[in-house]
Amino acid sequence: MSIADPGSVAPLAADSAARLTSPPRPPYWPSASTALLTDRYELTMLQAALADGTAERHCLFEVFTRRLPPGRRYGVLAGTGRVLEALASFRFSTAELDWLRSQDVVDERTLEFLADYRFTGSITGYPEGEVFFPQSPVMTVEGTFAEAVLLETLVLSILNYDSAVASAASRMTSAAVERPCLEMGARRAHEHAAVAAARAAVVGGFAGTSNLEAGRRYGLTTIGTAAHAFTLLHDDEESAFASQVASLGPGTTLLVDTYDVRKGVQNAVRAAGGRLGAVRLDSGDLGVLAVEVRRQLDSLGAHDTKITVTSDLDEYAIASLAAAPVDSYGVGTSLVTGSGAPTCGMVYKLVARADSSGVLQPVAKASTAKTSTGGRKCAARRYDADGRAVEEVVVTGADLAVQEWEPDDGDLRRLQVPLVVDGAVDSRWVGSYGVQNAAHRHREARAELPRGARRLSAGDPAIPTVVHTLP
Repeated sequence: MSIADPGSVAPLAADSAARLTSPPRPPYWPSASTALLTDRYELTMLQAALADGTAERHCLFEVFTRRLPPGRRYGVLAGTGRVLEALASFRFSTAELDWLRSQDVVDERTLEFLADYRFTGSITGYPEGEVFFPQSPVMTVEGTFAEAVLLETLVLSILNYDSAVASAASRMTSAAVERPCLEMGARRAHEHAAVAAARAAVVGGFAGTSNLEAGRRYGLTTIGTAAHAFTLLHDDEESAFASQVASLGPGTTLLVDTYDVRKGVQNAVRAAGGRLGAVRLDSGDLGVLAVEVRRQLDSLGAHDTKITVTSDLDEYAIASLAAAPVDSYGVGTSLVTGSGAPTCGMVYKLVARADSSGVLQPVAKASTAKTSTGGRKCAARRYDADGRAVEEVVVTGADLAVQEWEPDDGDLRRLQVPLVVDGAVDSRWVGSYGVQNAAHRHREARAELPRGARRLSAGDPAIPTVVHTLP
């Protein structure tokens, strides 16, 4: 698989995620192989398919979710760029092949195939940052069975986690309205998941992260000044604050609740004067404390000093602070665990495969509660006269008819875009530029939803999904 030259790719549509005009920055590609980030049965299916001659059958795999997590009205697609980055490193080197051989996972014929593995197929999908609903075909992988089946676990591992975090982030930033939310969950997650979570949080609307690796890798804004340990290191709070201001400048954020909040605010203003950037509250009744601290800061002449709050926040806690004089929120545990929904329940299903004459035929699972709809899909979103989304339209039917389908009226917007064409990745979706595009796409997509979509109470999906079968 190759990476398309950004300069050779046609501009994105005007209503797509990428209205930004700056050129792509060099993307981050994982240095280690991602090929074994998979389940054993992907390789054993490949072995059997190679043996019976079906491995080269042309196939379509579709990623979708059957339902949203309880209480959610929409989901946010995130991780698409990471999938494309991981594809570039999906290679079986001598080390991987030797291990597979030593464990007798597959036979020599399969190992020979894996040694030369490159994904040469195509991938289409919703732009990263787009909202989705039950049955939305958020990604379609097209290629031979042998090439496409191996990607199932990796694709689902990335999309399920990243989309769960981005969906939670969207609810939190929606509850925060115009106040910035900052990701601070690295210490509550696996070290690699923490980087993915920071990226997904920004896709969902967060303004920055405390995670330096995420900042380096994806060009994210990084934030953070000091914890309680720095105050406790010093003989008293006054000397701790004086030291921090001397080193980081008066615009720093001082943590004022190590001992007594009122005294902490006094010491903070004394150390930095009216130029103090912010104070942080990390415990107690944050709503009550914010009111008291704002009043105290103003009385001390620190009118421009901001108040940021942390301490086990989630979307409900953020919403409860709407009337408090809070300027920003730092969120950790709830964010990186999906705020009660740690996965989006996405599946990767074979929906079409070529028959003996090479024509794609729909296939589908029919078991109770886990049904799927076979065939290629096109997706579009319908809007009312005010530009509000009212319906998710999924079109299926005969393969050629679906490929040629175009919306028959002006109130439909097509949702899928090419991500990989004949093995070449469109680099606008990866690296730091891809994150910018995804965050931009999400802001626009969320603004198009009905107003009820922002409610935190349990309810049905914000818009219905309607499946149309073409004749």
